[in-house]
Order: sequence, then C-alpha cells, then structure tokens
Amino acid sequence: MKFAGQRLRMGAVGVALSIALTGCGQAAQEPVGTTGADAGMGHVHGLGIDPADGALYIAGHHGLFKVASPTTVTRVADRDQDHMGFTITGPKTFLASGHPSAEDASPERPPHLGLIKSTDSGLTWKTISEDGSADFHSIQPAGDNLYAYDSQTSKVWRSIDGGGTWTQGTEEKVIDLGASAEQSSRVYATTPDGLKVSDDGGLNYNDLTKAPLLSHIDVLPGEILVGAAADGQVHISPDSGETWSIAGKLPGQAAAFTAVDRQRLLAAMEDGTVLESKDGGKTFATAFSPAG
Repeated sequence: MKFAGQRLRMGAVGVALSIALTGCGQAAQEPVGTTGADAGMGHVHGLGIDPADGALYIAGHHGLFKVASPTTVTRVADRDQDHMGFTITGPKTFLASGHPSAEDASPERPPHLGLIKSTDSGLTWKTISEDGSADFHSIQPAGDNLYAYDSQTSKVWRSIDGGGTWTQGTEEKVIDLGASAEQSSRVYATTPDGLKVSDDGGLNYNDLTKAPLLSHIDVLPGEILVGAAADGQVHISPDSGETWSIAGKLPGQAAAFTAVDRQRLLAAMEDGTVLESKDGGKTFATAFSPAG
C-alpha cells in the first residue's frame, strides 16, 4: 500500500526513475556527443577514484576517461568502448561491462561485453565471463560475493568466484545496486517502485518502506546507506534503511553516483558535469565540467 501512495505523491520522480532505467538500455544507440559533448564522453555510466594515485575516472558511452584537470579529461588507451556497470575494486583494478566500440562491433557478435576486468587502470581489459550475452548495468562487490544486474534477463546475478560463474536471482527492474563486505549476502536495489533489499543474495526481496525513492545507492562501513533521488536530494540512513535524513541536494537527477566514503561523494549530471562533495553531501563543487 505504501508504494501505491508513494507513486501518487511522487509521480514525477517515479517517471524520472523509469526514464533513467529505460534510457540505460538504449545506450548502444546513442549518437556521439549528445552529452558531455566537449569531451566526447557521451552519457556517463559510472565514476570512481583509483586508490593507486587518487585519480578520478569517468566511465562514459564513448570510453573510459581520466580527469586531468577540472576542464580536461583524457580517453584511456584511446578506446571508444561503452563502459556500463563501471566500478573500481582496488588499486588499478576496475570492473565493467557494456558494449564494444564501433570498430570492434560486428553483425556476428552480440553487442554485450559480459564481465570485463582491468588490472592496469583501464589500459587493457580481460573478459571474465558472459561475453556476448550479459549486459551488466550495475556491478557491486561485497566481500567474497560479486553482484551484477543484467539488463538482458532483468535479474541480479551473484558470483562467489570473482565473476567466473553466476547464480541468477529473481526478476526485478533494478537501476542500481549497493552492498558491503560486512553483510556480503545482503544486496540493496533501487527500483522504480522503491528501495528493496535481499538478504539471500538476490533470490528474494523485501521493500524498505521507510526509504525515499532513490535512483542510486551505496553502502558504507557500518551499514550506512547513501543514496541520490531523482529530484537531486542526497539521503543518508545510519541504520540499514530504518531511518533517513537529507544531507544535501544536487542540482538535478544524477546520471551516476558514488560514495567514496562517508564524506566524499561523487555525482555526474546529465550534461557530463561531475560534482564532488567533501562534507557528506552538504555542499558540492565541480570536479569536472565538459563546458570548460
């Protein structure tokens, strides 16, 4: 009953989340330069900080980009490849999925990269599994577990061997995933109907009825939840989703959102601008702007 009422009160937000979910599935057909035009990134799918050197990386429709200055990015390895589900798991260690570049695509090959991994900060990538079949829009490590949402099956997949083999969960319309090593069998999922949680690795879900309607979610140590809503508000829960407070506000819906830690938050806007907070979401400053 709560979610039916929520749709009535927050109809515009729900529509925005549905559009965001649908839009991700159309990324492979997006023309060059529609967003982030000056940098040629295309739609931003992910953000992360490499612990090896503290560099900010932006995963876009037209490649992986390293931020050199607030107005300059460089395309890693000059590779024009769509990076979906991008996440940094350790120094120089990246995971992603997505679609091959135009020059690598062929009619004989399904346009899905499955799970790919880099151990040299994106210079080279190795296929781990599901090449040609899975299109993971969100990838989330959690201790010995790895979770990924596959847009082709509309299911959250779980791996206990680093993504070599998978177990598929129940079907859900997932936008983003969140999990932590402390509760490795617990995975949170943002959906157009609200935030949900699974305590059995994605097999079954329960509604978190007290949670705001979020597009993105991250889980920090201590089971602290940090999420962004379609209206730009940043919400924080210190108790696994039982209670929530508003930390601050973005200027609009985030295309990508990452909580590096409790104080440092990253958000990419629809125009390719990347904002950074160093005070837990209270204020945001521009980390990169494609407009210069």
